[in-house]
Amino acid sequence: MTAMVIRAAAARPLAFLCALAMHGCTHSRGSAALGATSNGMLAIAQHVDHLDVVGREPMVVEHPDGSLFVAGYGEPRPTLWTSHDRGVTWTRVDVGSEAQGAIGNSDVDIAVSGDGTLYFVSMLFDRAANEGRQIAIGVSRDVGATWSWTTLSQRRFDDRPWVAVAPDGMAHVIWNDGSGVSHATSRDRGVTWRKGARIHPQGGSSHLAVGPRGEVAVRIVPLSASGNKFDPGVELIAVSTDGGTTWQKRPPPGQRDWAPLGTSGVLPRWVEPLAWDSEGRLYALWTDTTGVWLARSADRGGVWTSWRVVSRRGTSYYPYLIARGHGELGVTWFSGVGKDLEWHAARLQAQDDSAPPRVIQSPPLPIEVWIPQAAQGDSLHHGTGGEYLGMTFLQDGGLGVTTPIQNPSANRLGFTWWRFDAR
Repeated sequence: MTAMVIRAAAARPLAFLCALAMHGCTHSRGSAALGATSNGMLAIAQHVDHLDVVGREPMVVEHPDGSLFVAGYGEPRPTLWTSHDRGVTWTRVDVGSEAQGAIGNSDVDIAVSGDGTLYFVSMLFDRAANEGRQIAIGVSRDVGATWSWTTLSQRRFDDRPWVAVAPDGMAHVIWNDGSGVSHATSRDRGVTWRKGARIHPQGGSSHLAVGPRGEVAVRIVPLSASGNKFDPGVELIAVSTDGGTTWQKRPPPGQRDWAPLGTSGVLPRWVEPLAWDSEGRLYALWTDTTGVWLARSADRGGVWTSWRVVSRRGTSYYPYLIARGHGELGVTWFSGVGKDLEWHAARLQAQDDSAPPRVIQSPPLPIEVWIPQAAQGDSLHHGTGGEYLGMTFLQDGGLGVTTPIQNPSANRLGFTWWRFDAR
């Protein structure tokens, strides 16, 4: 990845990781249970480096026919790859031209419905002005062969879109623009989109999750507009059970430190992930200086039970979370900085009572991201390549994860596909 394709937000780890404030974490709106213990190991079953163009913050889904799709962002337009042999080989997907609406060079997300419709949302970022300009979504109904694009927003500071699809096929997209969190829906496989009222008039669109009965959960945080806006005290989980017409807003479990972008002494935060399992239980994942925390709510965010699922003093940050089945969870996060920077994957199995989840962790893993630091000439910073690591549960039982490759000095750009199996 070259310096020109790194938006200002790429510098967030540097700003946040200086002089971290060391403190514990307390939990609100529910009980904090004992920490989880490790059970076995999550082993690497597949590791494939695909070198092509930059694909920052790659996100991955598996199509019902078994095809894999990885979305990433760089220049000059939205980038998508596919594999039809379980990740062994990858090819670039033609998602259309700028004239057809395929516009975007920043944050992406991808989702697939039960009928195989693919949804690929992308953000346009003005690097000179350091602000977002547009949110667009592409839809494919033929396994990625052709795409139709719709522009959802063209407002100054448009930022951080997410897309998810309900079991009945209703598609949801959220984003923010410094003046609140917006929401759009489609009930006709992306042919038309309806933009509803803002979910909240302040805060950033940190994450989106859709449950088994169409429940929608949105994580709202103080930072928005690519870090240009900070709304102190805006810490919410908004839940809708009527497709986004009305929202119930409550504080999240746990306690976090938030500060304006560039503030030293706070743990890095951006995406605060949520997930629903097939029983309709809502999960939240976050980190503090003691490790990684998981919370579960059986009443759509009213009461939470929390566990520290990974204990680690220091810098655990940028977590991500997925769920399926009966409390089956996938988790990724980063730890350390500089030469100590690593990433981790884990599978968790939640219990039916308040007992801690069973945890199966991968070994600590390296990430090949070296970012030029403009203020220091040709020097490189060992970075994360984004604020989360996307993953998906595979139909054959494995866990798939994608990590970015951004090593311009070695002429290595692209992504790594990882498959993990529990042993």
